[in-house]
Amino acid sequence: CLSCLLVLIAWKRMNKAGKLPPGPTPIPFLGNLLQVRTDATFQSFMKVSEKYGPLFTVYMGLWPVVVLCGHEAVKEALIDQADEFSGRGKLASIEQNFQGHGVALANGERWRILRRLSLTIFWDFRMGKRSIEERIQDEASYLLEEFRKTKGAPIDPTFLLSCSVSNIIGSVVFGSCFDYEDKQFLNLLRLINESFIEMSTPWAQSSCLFPQLYDMYSGIMQYLPGRHNRVYYLIEELKDFIASRVKINEASFDPQNPRDFIDCFLIKMHQ
Repeated sequence: CLSCLLVLIAWKRMNKAGKLPPGPTPIPFLGNLLQVRTDATFQSFMKVSEKYGPLFTVYMGLWPVVVLCGHEAVKEALIDQADEFSGRGKLASIEQNFQGHGVALANGERWRILRRLSLTIFWDFRMGKRSIEERIQDEASYLLEEFRKTKGAPIDPTFLLSCSVSNIIGSVVFGSCFDYEDKQFLNLLRLINESFIEMSTPWAQSSCLFPQLYDMYSGIMQYLPGRHNRVYYLIEELKDFIASRVKINEASFDPQNPRDFIDCFLIKMHQ
C-alpha cells in the first residue's frame, strides 16, 4: 500500500507541471533516466530530439527539464526572448555554498544589479590607467618566456595556458599577477579545477537530478561521510581565499585610486 501511495504521489507530481513540450513518457521517481544517461547526456538528448524535435521535455527524477536542441531553438530562447530565459537554475550540490548570491547563481533583481555593476567595473578597467588589453599583453610576454625555456622540447601546454588565463583574471580581480610556481596561486588553481571535476562526477550530477531530496536533507547530508561533501568544502576554501584577499584590500583601500575589481566593488558597496 505504501509503495502504491508513493507511486501515485510521484505520478501526480509529474502531471502538475502544466503545459510542457512533448517528450518521452516518464517513470515515477526515475523520470526519464532510462532514456537520458548521466554519463552521455548530450548523446541522449540528441537521440530524443530525433523523435520529438528541437524542443522537448524530459524528467530528471521528479523534476521536468525543457531541453533546447539546435542553434535556432537556443537563439530564439537566449537572444530573441532573453528576458524570459535569463533566470538561473539552482544546483543543489552548491546551493548551500552560495544561497543564491553571485553573478553566476543569482536571480531576478539581485542578478541584474550585480551584472550591471560587473559590466560597469570591467568597462572602467578597459578605459582605465592599465587596461585589460595591457594586462593580456604583459601575460602573453611572460607566457612566451616560459615556452622558450622548454627549448623546443615536446610539452603539454595545458598547465602553462591555465596559469596564463588565470593570471589575467587574477590581475583584474586581485590587482596583481602570480608567479607560475607561487604556492598560493597553484593552490587556487587546484581548488578551481577540483571543484569543476567534483561537479561533473556522477554523484554531483545525481544531486542535481534529485534536488528535492538533497534540499530536504542537506542539513544532515553535509555531515554524513561521502564524496558528496567534497565539492562543498572545496568551494568553502575558495570563498575563504577570496575573503582573505578582500581583507588585504580593505587594509590599504583608497576609494580615489581603485586597483582591481575588489576595490571597485568596495566603492560601490560603500555608496
